[in-house]
Amino acid sequence: MSESLPTSRDERAAGQEPPTGPLPYSRSRIRLGLLLTLIGFLVFLIGARPGLFSLDRSPVIGFVQIAVFLIGLAIICLGGYIALMALWKNRQPSIAADIGLRLVSTGYVVAVFAGMADVFGIGSHPLPGVPYFGPWQAVGVEIGQAIIALGFLLLIPYGKAGQAPAS
Repeated sequence: MSESLPTSRDERAAGQEPPTGPLPYSRSRIRLGLLLTLIGFLVFLIGARPGLFSLDRSPVIGFVQIAVFLIGLAIICLGGYIALMALWKNRQPSIAADIGLRLVSTGYVVAVFAGMADVFGIGSHPLPGVPYFGPWQAVGVEIGQAIIALGFLLLIPYGKAGQAPAS
């Protein structure tokens, strides 16, 4: 009676035991990455939509809000990187994963330069005027986020768990 019961229908039909070896990924690192991603998303929301938290004090998105949502985006990138790299636990990351990491970093730099264009003096409202997050800056940040998303897709280890992906 001390035998463990197979968990899936296929395992019960075949009379096989569920795998008991080490997991092909690190649960604690995945949890940490997802927690950081969630915290980053909340910080991003505070910057992008402070009205959701009853913190809206201005009709325009100014410097502080831009800085806060860019910090939130950085935390999201860090958390996503930690979580996705945990899936590569005992394997060497592929070249695609290395390219994905660089795309995440590049996308974040694009988002920062687009979001802070006025502060850097290349936007449509340069200093000493009040920085204003306009439609062109929004498009630039969205392009940066699309590059980040593409990088995250490349960081995913495709193939069966415990096996190196086919090349």
